[in-house]
Amino acid sequence: MPGAIHAEGLVKTFGDVKALDGVDLDVPEGTVLGLLGPNGAGKTTAVRVLTTLLQPDSGKAVVAGLDVLKHPNEVRRCIGLSGQFAAVDEYLTGRENLQMVGRLYQMSAKASKARAEELLERFNLADAAGRTAKTYSGGMRRRLDLAAALVVSPPVMFMDEPTTGLDPRNRQQLWEVIRELVSGGTTLLLTTQYLEEADHLAHDICVIDHGRVIARGTSDQLKAQTGGERIEVVVHDPEHLATADEVLRTFGKGASKTELHTRRITVPVTGGAKLLAEVIRELDTRGVEIDDIGLRRPTLDDVFISLTGHAAEVAEEEAEAAK
Repeated sequence: MPGAIHAEGLVKTFGDVKALDGVDLDVPEGTVLGLLGPNGAGKTTAVRVLTTLLQPDSGKAVVAGLDVLKHPNEVRRCIGLSGQFAAVDEYLTGRENLQMVGRLYQMSAKASKARAEELLERFNLADAAGRTAKTYSGGMRRRLDLAAALVVSPPVMFMDEPTTGLDPRNRQQLWEVIRELVSGGTTLLLTTQYLEEADHLAHDICVIDHGRVIARGTSDQLKAQTGGERIEVVVHDPEHLATADEVLRTFGKGASKTELHTRRITVPVTGGAKLLAEVIRELDTRGVEIDDIGLRRPTLDDVFISLTGHAAEVAEEEAEAAK
């Protein structure tokens, strides 16, 4: 059974640029899908198609059980959207912006006012609620835009790089808001450049590049595809790099990698903490002084670089400008 967000074979071109090249997505109800990819990979174009802001050249999209192309108005009533750039009225106060959104969703004046006050408090904007949005910093505008997207707590949410411009404290706060929404049954499609964010929030991750889905799975599944554990050693004396590399290759399960400028050697291993202790003892026996040593698993950053290997040549904004 298709999920709350479902897409099959989405294709969208802008001139000679194919922003989407047969994208398939499926997001079960009450879960978070993290959509990752380099700039220009097609993430924002996919969000615009799914939120009725852009028509695909071909393919099918269903959101909240509604066909996006056949019933766009009904779809809009079921979704919330926070785009890459804050969409707030600069000449209204923070409070007025949120109340306006509530009234547009046909909430009563009393209900929209109460909801605005609740969101202003939640996003640390209560002290600035009476100021016009044009006096807000970039981060404050971003928080106001996110609050506006949550005025009616829609069953399906789309967040396109929602925490760009937020400081770590406000980013953590938004993560808590997202967790609360999802625990309440909301389905979320999240695009982000912060891979830690996808690791923390997403039930499943989809990696897109050049308009195509190139990998999908849970965070752990994608990391497993990239490779297992590795030992990293930072040698104190550059003259000991060759000896340290010899030791690591003895314990390693693959080719070692040496970074001369950082004096760092990395090698894939199996055996965990027990093996790490053996490596430390052998380095000490060989007289190799180290500044740092550690055992680590692949991160989503490793997955991202392994799968894409580059930044996109053409940004989506450039592609749309070429329409």
